[in-house]
Amino acid sequence: MVKIVLLVNRGCFKYHIAMEFNWLFAADMDYTLLMPGEDIPGENLRACQALKDAGVALTLGTGRSSFLVGKFADAAGIEVPLITGNGGTLFDHKTRKHIFSADFAPEKAEEILYKMLDADADATLYSTEGIFFAPKSDRWWFCEHYNEGVPDDLKAPLFPIDKTSPIPPVNKFLLQNPDPSMTDELLQDPDLEVVFSGPSLLDIMTSGTTKGGTLLKLADYLGIPRDNTFAIGDSENDLSMIESARYGIAVGNADKEIKEKASYIALSCEENGFADAVFNFVIPKVKGLI
Repeated sequence: MVKIVLLVNRGCFKYHIAMEFNWLFAADMDYTLLMPGEDIPGENLRACQALKDAGVALTLGTGRSSFLVGKFADAAGIEVPLITGNGGTLFDHKTRKHIFSADFAPEKAEEILYKMLDADADATLYSTEGIFFAPKSDRWWFCEHYNEGVPDDLKAPLFPIDKTSPIPPVNKFLLQNPDPSMTDELLQDPDLEVVFSGPSLLDIMTSGTTKGGTLLKLADYLGIPRDNTFAIGDSENDLSMIESARYGIAVGNADKEIKEKASYIALSCEENGFADAVFNFVIPKVKGLI
């Protein structure tokens, strides 16, 4: 048994954890824990509480910006840092501070941004300073929707960006409906980690940055054995997490490759597949029943 003390100190960060956790479970958000633009379903929230009662630390393993997850983490009662930006960051949603961020070198960020601006691409930049939108970005509405009803001090900070703007630290570029030629060019760049997080969404991070790698970093950070890890997801960007966790889980609507690598295939997201996985696989596995 690994005991997580009440106050975890790592560098200059202090993280308050009120429970003892022996296991770690990372859940993708969109099309896994919830449908995009919606709240976490009640049955899945009940499963989140059941995980905590069983000594399983729940975290989010999401492609979303750090600033677009806090209200969901609070609703789910999450007590540990979050994997955000497709593995590009570990985020303490309680203090809104980043434990780490895999930022691009400034000259690489500028190269990629200018290439996207020259192509009038639908590009969004994720940073520890906020979310930045190229002139042709269509993602502002998604972030504004998140901010609805959120207290001002917890809203996602949103900024426009163009060639006249200072370039912030960047841990992820998001392209919506990317041009095939640009996609091919990015995929061939050895300095980049490029993966689809949805049918029309392309995530670009620094080479080697994945949800799976950051899941293992988080397990080590919390002192939880890597063999005591679960992950659930649906899309290509979840594959590293499914493979890195001791037990990978696919929701029923997951890509074929995710299902092939999974230890358990749950119901679909719209059928509360997360709750199915928790009650019929994760908790029985933790209790040694299967």
